[in-house]
Order: sequence, then C-alpha cells, then structure tokens
Amino acid sequence: MTDLSSGTSQLLSLARGREDTDPAETAEWLEALDAVVAHVGKERAQYLFDRLAEHALSVGVESARARATPYTNTIGVSEQPPYPGNLDIEEKLAAVLRWNALAMVVRANRAYGELGGHIASYASAADLFEVGFNHFFRAAGDERGGDLVYFQPHSSPGVYARAFLEGFLDEDHLRHYRREIAGPGLCSYPHPWLMPDFWQFPTGSMGIGPINSIYQARFMRYLQNRGLKQTEGRKVWGFFGDGEMDEPESIGALSLASREQLDNLVFVINCNLQRLDGPVRSNGRIVDELEAQFTGAGWNVIKVLWGSDWDALFARDRTGALLRAFAHTVDGQFQTFSANDGRYNRERFFGQNPELAALVAHVSDEDIDRLRRGGHDVRKLHAAYARALAHRGQPTVILAKTMKGFGMGAVGQGRMTTHQQKKLDLDDLKAFRDRFRLPLSDSDVEQLKFYKPADDAPEMRYLHERRAALGGYLPRRRARASQPIVPPALDTWAQFAMDAAGKEMSTTMAFVRMLGSLMKDATLGSRVVPVVADEARTFGMANLFRQVGIYSPLGQLYEPEDMGSMLYYREDTRGQILEEGISEAGAISSWIAAATSYSVHDLPMLPFYIYYSMFGFQRIGDLIFAAADQRSRGFLIGATAGRTTLGGEGLQHQDGTSHLSASTIPNCRAYDPAFAYEVAVIVDEGMQEMMQRQQDVFYYITVGNENYAQPSAPGKTLDAATREGILRGIYRIGDAASANDAQVQLLGSGAILNEAIAASAMLQADWNIDASVWSVTSYTELHRDGAACERLARLSDAENKPYVERALETSRGPVIAATDYVRAVPELIRAYVPRRYVTLGTDGFGRSDTRQSLRAFFEVDRVSIVLAALKALVDDGVVARSVLGEARKKYGREEAEGDAPWTR
Repeated sequence: MTDLSSGTSQLLSLARGREDTDPAETAEWLEALDAVVAHVGKERAQYLFDRLAEHALSVGVESARARATPYTNTIGVSEQPPYPGNLDIEEKLAAVLRWNALAMVVRANRAYGELGGHIASYASAADLFEVGFNHFFRAAGDERGGDLVYFQPHSSPGVYARAFLEGFLDEDHLRHYRREIAGPGLCSYPHPWLMPDFWQFPTGSMGIGPINSIYQARFMRYLQNRGLKQTEGRKVWGFFGDGEMDEPESIGALSLASREQLDNLVFVINCNLQRLDGPVRSNGRIVDELEAQFTGAGWNVIKVLWGSDWDALFARDRTGALLRAFAHTVDGQFQTFSANDGRYNRERFFGQNPELAALVAHVSDEDIDRLRRGGHDVRKLHAAYARALAHRGQPTVILAKTMKGFGMGAVGQGRMTTHQQKKLDLDDLKAFRDRFRLPLSDSDVEQLKFYKPADDAPEMRYLHERRAALGGYLPRRRARASQPIVPPALDTWAQFAMDAAGKEMSTTMAFVRMLGSLMKDATLGSRVVPVVADEARTFGMANLFRQVGIYSPLGQLYEPEDMGSMLYYREDTRGQILEEGISEAGAISSWIAAATSYSVHDLPMLPFYIYYSMFGFQRIGDLIFAAADQRSRGFLIGATAGRTTLGGEGLQHQDGTSHLSASTIPNCRAYDPAFAYEVAVIVDEGMQEMMQRQQDVFYYITVGNENYAQPSAPGKTLDAATREGILRGIYRIGDAASANDAQVQLLGSGAILNEAIAASAMLQADWNIDASVWSVTSYTELHRDGAACERLARLSDAENKPYVERALETSRGPVIAATDYVRAVPELIRAYVPRRYVTLGTDGFGRSDTRQSLRAFFEVDRVSIVLAALKALVDDGVVARSVLGEARKKYGREEAEGDAPWTR
C-alpha cells in the first residue's frame, strides 16, 4: 500500500526524525498533559496547549504541530448528545427517498438515453440532507425566519424525491425529470429561473454556491447591523462536494467568513473522495487538505469520518493501530476498499498487521461490509450539526466522509465510473431494494414505480410533523416582494442631468452624483446598496465614504491617515457601502445577495455594483449568469467603459466586448449611453421596472471617464417619444437632414457619439453632405426587438416592423454605425437596417495611448466615420469616386498604415 504524503504524515515524520535528547523529560511533559486531561478536562488542556504554543513563538521556538488532526471524528462518543429523532422511521423515509431519486433518473434514461442525470451523488449525500430536513433546516414559517440552504447540484433528484412525498410535486413531475419543454418538467440542477417557486439558489456551476453562500451570510449581517432586517438565529447552510472545493471561487472568500465572524454560516462538505472521473486526491487525503485550509482560514472544523459501527473498534484499539493505518492510507485506496466487500477489507485493510486483524477477529465479513462512514450515520451527523449551531464567533465546516454511490452495490459504490451511472439492470435494482428493505414487488422494481406511503403511514406523519416543527417546507422561493417600492420622481434626483446646459462632466461622474442623491431619498435611500471592488476613488465615490460610510462589522478600530480630510475613509457598523477589496468575484456575490433580497428576505434592495467594465462579463461572467438565473434585480455599472476612453491603461483594462457578452443574457438590459440625461432616464426606468413593477431583470449600463459638455435633454423636459427611443435603443439627436440628395445617417453610442456629431459637421462643412446623428443607447434591445418581430412575422400575419427600421424609414442615405466596442455589437441589428449599413468598431487588442490616437488607430474617430460615409455614398452612386480620394488626401489617410487594427 502506498504511504500517504499528506501534511500530517510529513509533520509526524519530521517530529519522529528529531533525536530525543532527554526521553525522561519528554515523558514528564506528556504525563503532565495527560493528567490535566484526566483531572480537569480537555478544555483546560487545550487552553494550556495553545498558551504554551503562543509563548513558544514569542521566544523564537517554532512549532511542528500538524495542520490536520488525527483521522477520526472530532466529536467523541462521550460528547455525542442523544439523538432526538425516531431512527427507525427516519431510516425508512430515507430508503423511500433514495429509491424515488434513483427511479426518476433511471426511468428518464431508460426512455430517453441522452437525458443524463445523477444517482451516485445523492446516494452519498442523502443522510447529510435528511438530518437537516428532519432536525435543522428552518423554513420561512419559523419564528426566527427561514434558513438558507445551498444544495449540492448533483443531488437534486433527492430533493425532488422529498418534495414528492411532501406533496409539492406529483408523479407527473417526476416522470418529466429533465424534460421541461412539454409537461411539468424538473430541471437538471437548482435553477430558480426554471423553477421559480422552488429553487432559491443556483448552484449548478461548481464553485458558485460556496462563494455566494458566504456573501449571503455576510449580507444577512449587513441587514441586521444597518437595522433593516432582523436575521439573528437564521443560518446559511452550504452543501458542497469535496472535488468542488478545487474551484478558486469555492475557497476564495473563506477568510472573509472568519474575518467577519460569520457564525451564521455552516458548510457541509460531502467528502465521498471522488470527482467526476476518479478520486479527488488519489495519492493524498482530501479531508486532511480541507481541514488545513479551513483551519488556516480561521474556521471551526468538525470531522465526521466514521459511523457508530466503528465506535466499538476504536474502544478496543488500545495501541492506536487504526489511526496509524488511516495515516498511511490514501484516498485512492479508501475508494478501493469502499468498492469491495467485507472479505476484501478484512484481508487488505485489517490484514495489514496482527493488531488490526485482532480488532475484527470476532466480526463477520458481512459486518465488516456494513461498517459505515460517518456521513452515513445520522447520529454522528446530528451531533456535528448541533455543535455547529451552538458554535460562536466562527463559521463552521463539517467534513463528512461518505461513499459515492452508497448502497448501489457492485455497479456503483466507490467505482471510478459511478458518477456517470444512470442505468441499472433489474438484478441491481432488486439488490438496491433489498439493501434498503423497500416494500416493492419484483414487478414494481421492474417498472420503476415511484413509491409513496399512505398519507396516514407513520413515515408520512413523521415527515410532516418534523417540517411543521421547523416552520414549513423547503426549498421554496418567494417570487415577489410583498411590498413593492415606488422610486422617487426623476426630477428629484437627476434634474442636473436633465438640464445640464453644456456643463462638462463624465457619465461616470454624473452617475455617482445621481447615486448620492438617490441615497438621500426618504423611502428608497436606505435600500440602495453601493458595491465596489476596490476603485471607489477612481470612480469619484470618495464623497460617499463620509456621507454613508463603508460597512464593517467591527466599526473603525483605528484612526485613518486621512481623518482630517472631507473625504476620509470611514468604516462603520451601519455603513452602507460594500467595499470588497480586490475581488470582483466577491463584489458580484455581494451584489447578488442584495439583488435577490426581495425574494430571500422579502426586503427589496437596490444594489449598484460599479467596476471597470473590462472586469465584468469577461472575468466573472459565470457569476453574472448565475445572477440572471437567480432572477436578480439591480444595476451593474461598467465604468471606464469602451476600448478608447481609458487611454493609458492598455490591453487588459480596455473593454471592447462586454456589451456582446451582455447581449447573450436574456434578462439583462444592456445600455451604452453617451449623455448624462440618457443615464438618468435608463436608471429611472430600471428602478420602476425592478422595484415597482417587480420584473425579474437587471440592468447593465456602461459609463465613461471622459469629460465633455453634457447637453440638456431635448426641451429640458423629456418628451415621451425621446424617452421611448432612449429605452428602446435609438433616437435622433437634433433635426433631420435637409432635402439634399447626399445624405447619410450616423449612428453613435457611448464614447463615440461625440465623434459621430463631429463627423456630421465635417461632412456638411467639407463636402456639403447632410448627416443626421442618432444616439444608439442599446444595440442589444434593438436586436431583441428585431428578432421578436421576425418571429411574429413567421408565425402570424401581423404587421410589426422592428423599432430600428421604423426609426430610420423616414430618413435617406446609407447608415454608418461607429462604436467603442467590437463591430459584432452594431452588427447585431444589420438584418433590421433597411439599406446600406456600414459598421466601425474596435476589434483587436487594446493598447495605451491618448484617446485621439486610439480612436484613429481603431478607425472609429470622426475622420474614419467621414471616410466610411463617403465610401457608402460612392457605392450608392450618389457621390463621385474622386471625392473619396480627395477626402483621404485632405485628412492624411491616403494609404493604409500597415495591417488592420484587429490583426495587430
């Protein structure tokens, strides 16, 4: 058998390798510690041990203390409280749930082989869930409020099986597992978008559940400390896989949880030692690794490794033979043991030495086969859960050792292929029935009949009684807040933008000013949640530090260096800003917690997460997609937006693609406004749509850091048509072109709209060509409208032209679109533009230079727009080709300067 090369073994080897120069003195120290344990107790011994370790460090003596404790249960038998439930009934209930979950998946794949599904994960996790369902998970009806549970996604069939017994789902639902198009289908994993009354949190993308659950627990404390919601006593439970903990998002926020003392958070990690393809740590031990990680991050760690069947063996083991054997057994070997029977384990594990063999000399092979891991023993799990709930000052992680495919026999338990196991033959199904003593006939098994005890059966009464005692059933999701919020009138917080009168400012500064005004509103102000990763000063938000404070559960324990300034860095337990440090993943997780508060807490909040736009969809797109799945409501503000506005920052900071990514998320409203009044109108509409009308959408708005003269809204008070145009994606700026035969339509957006305005003036002054300018605030919204009109035309005789076509149909001449994003963004509407359409964009890699140079380089500046317009008019036969040559010469663009920007 391979020796274990874990941290524990290394440290033990290190200690053993040192020569003991005074064995008698060593013995005295050890005897003294033993005496404290025997006569005063473990708590006192632990205190003395920790004080001694602290003192040793202070005098320069380093410790070789192992980062992982012995490979056994944290809670000893003597510390285990009596189990409060009916073990016999709970075992019968669990057996029914296991069967229905298995039958659901096997049925689906017997009929439709391509549907997939998972049996083995729930087989390993069933007891982890059931102890929670029967004794710990409080629902919304509980006097303390409901707990929040993040379910391991591959175990969703087991959650459906329980909802079936509870009466929330019926057999028709189970028969439509993973068939959602026709019939009452059940989605593959937890997806609130697909099952909005059931699943609360999407966890199907590995790693998202852990980081979201941490920030959800933190947001509950934020609400409590700000006096907005009483959350004391509510817990966040996160059930995750041991392989899942390899995802960076899974461990990236562990220190936040301990730093903020989130004792309302409990992780339960299903350590079945197996990923999708094989062992998680085949040549090591994942339990030791996770214990070291969580202990180092400041968590309370509880290990549940061995079931009650092992207690007698440990009690008889006077020499520590079991722990020595475990210390030299790697996870790959543990999996081999779990995949084989009692006889194999007697020979290969207990047969390693006479001491181990003696421990099981009186035990049959069948009894050895039934030695359970701790994650399959509800008594051990209950003790761990109870201790986690009682613990104060730290988050808790429970490392529960299980077998993947537990109970699935030779085809599934512990096998490398068990994750992909979706079908079982008749003999395997009968063996499963017999293993869990299910009251099913051979015919029932062959037909994969779902089993539901009679309503008055002891199991059913027990199930409902336990849930009634815990406040009701879960998972359940609230689709709407009980009290919508009416946002303040636009002119009370954005009049400066509507009547800007040429004042110079960037759209970022305009937005921050609007945000500050909204936070002062008597009704909405306290509900606004500003979220920033670590660039608040860059975005001009420093004035908010003093105005509303930065949230910290500890307040401010120091005197900030800039205390004497007006904009000093002020932390406060009631602070409103969530400043997350350099963690975009953490910031978006905070935003998600706030953006779903209307559902999770029946408390509508309005989060604004402002960040470098390049560090959004491109960097944390999976989390943003999960936010969409969770029906988040709020604003994502992509600041310093575009590829040419952030001149000196260079390639990785310059965003040319986020609007393309945003266009792929169905419930994301994406806008690229150029003027402050456009920003105001979009924010106003977003607040009405999300807070008042309670629509499950969120807004992505890009804003820039370039200062320029901001015009007032047309007429200073916006007419309905212009407002509609801003929100639907396009409207004309200024008057229409004259009757001149040479006309073009220039489409600009965001940072490039001013270039289009300048190009219009150049075309008139230099070439006597009339050019109308259109502000395109959203190519995404125009594209979606066009696609909807196309579909309607295919399926009905209704006349319904796309909005962009109707907007342009009274104009003449080719249409030129210029954007600070890649050309694929304006190309979204090509099918709906009624004539020649030319697009200019910033394809390629960004680089550092001035804005003017960058726009010329990417060929989206005013000269490039003029040349594109002239070329289109030449192609239409309206302008002589010689004019284009004259223009190239006039503007110094006679020859192509090297390769195209997108190839460099």
